[in-house]
Amino acid sequence: MRSVKSVGVLFTATLFAISSAVAQESSPLKTGGKPIPPSKKSKRAVKPVAKPPAPALQAEREAADRARQVEEERLRAEARLNAEIEAEIAAEAQAKKQAESDAREKPLRDADALISKGKPGEAYDLLEPLEFERSGEVRFDYLIGIAALDGGKPDKATLAFERVLAVDPNFAGARLDMARAYYQLGDLARARSEFEIVLKAGPPEAARATIQKYLAAIDAQLHARDTRVTGYVEGKIGYDTNVNNATGQGQIAVPALGNAVFTLSPSNQKTKDAYSGFAGGLNVTHPVSEKVGLYAGADVRQRGNWAQTSFDSFSLDGRAGGAFTLSELDSLRVGILGGQYTLNNQRNRDSIGVNGEWGHVFSPANQTAVFFQQVAYRFVDPAMKTENFDQGVLGAGWRHVMLDGKSAVFSSLFYGEERDVAAVTAANPTGGRTDGKKRFFGARIGGQIDLSEKTGAFANAGLINGNYVRINPLFQVRRHDVLYDVAVGVNWRWSKLWSLRPQLAWSHNQSNISLYSYDRIDASLTVRRDFN
Repeated sequence: MRSVKSVGVLFTATLFAISSAVAQESSPLKTGGKPIPPSKKSKRAVKPVAKPPAPALQAEREAADRARQVEEERLRAEARLNAEIEAEIAAEAQAKKQAESDAREKPLRDADALISKGKPGEAYDLLEPLEFERSGEVRFDYLIGIAALDGGKPDKATLAFERVLAVDPNFAGARLDMARAYYQLGDLARARSEFEIVLKAGPPEAARATIQKYLAAIDAQLHARDTRVTGYVEGKIGYDTNVNNATGQGQIAVPALGNAVFTLSPSNQKTKDAYSGFAGGLNVTHPVSEKVGLYAGADVRQRGNWAQTSFDSFSLDGRAGGAFTLSELDSLRVGILGGQYTLNNQRNRDSIGVNGEWGHVFSPANQTAVFFQQVAYRFVDPAMKTENFDQGVLGAGWRHVMLDGKSAVFSSLFYGEERDVAAVTAANPTGGRTDGKKRFFGARIGGQIDLSEKTGAFANAGLINGNYVRINPLFQVRRHDVLYDVAVGVNWRWSKLWSLRPQLAWSHNQSNISLYSYDRIDASLTVRRDFN
């Protein structure tokens, strides 16, 4: 198109010049308005040639000027055309260069937007096919490194950040993210080295605070790889309005006996008393490898009533098992547990079982756990063996830490069964316990908040709904209980290892058999000493 346009302009200018020249040659020179006659045949004597008159010379000059103007116009037209052509070529080249730049920049912009929206996995999938072609570009390598790191591929991230630092060793952001990647991989030594390099470079205060948190976490993990022994002891005093969890009624009607009314003995009626007690525990953890550890522990609790000593109790519980790190976000604990409970200085029952818990961290603020437990409870007194049962529980819990980091809430739901397992005997011809198997479900919710650097408050509430499958032979109904409980308190830690905890707890068991309905309020004050 540009060639045709150029040829057209040149052709027009040339025709104009030729026509002007022809017109000049064909027009006669005039003298006084008459044509000049041709000169006669010269004689032998040559006469001097006469100069053209002044008007003729003027006409020649004008013709020459017009021809020169035409040529100049032609040259200017040609120059303008060349300039237009060159500008058009330059614009096309610039447009092509911009289009190529946009095409290369688009996946980077899209990936950056996906990362900002919390979709690093999608960003990595977008950039990964381009890695062979574009590795070595600082911006590309940094973006794919961030996408890999936040998308759970720290091994891929380290490769990308290494390429960035090879080109720009002073890229502090890439070095900080390289340290994060090593931390996620569990390479704590290299993570510490990279964090310390960034720290020496004098980063902004926010980055410095983040690095310090990572270094503290690294120290904690390195320390956790050593065998650790922790423990506690605590003393308690309190007042309980119902030390034996008994009904407040003094008399009970029995439907199976024609609603005959029986007076309950004092030991089967609600009894209040002050008490004191102590507790202590020990826990040992030993890492076998970075992802496997062993644990064992035991707790003892004793409570002595000041007047109602027949309800004094003592318990010993132990546990042991393994802890497994499945991934950065998932963990598993499985183990065995057992215990012994003593009432009025006499061994009352034994227990043994297994339990497990799978935990998952959705974010630093949100964690969940799924748990199970299977325990066999066996009574020692032959008269109580009909009450033996096996209990199984399955549940899930959730914990959320608020944005301020000073408060948290938790909740759980669970379902379970108590299977009566007493053998058939002459004294117990139907086997099992009086009310038979129990199915129950429940929920619990609670929270805690820091009131100051040393003081925190807590509260929790729960509900358990239980249904028994057998008709009670004396009360002629299937027993149905609903247990409610609420507790509130304050924990004051006046030093790193010492704390004081006042607490108020209320519980209420609502049953369709009045013998099992009761209310209870327990106010206590506990002093605790931890050992780390």
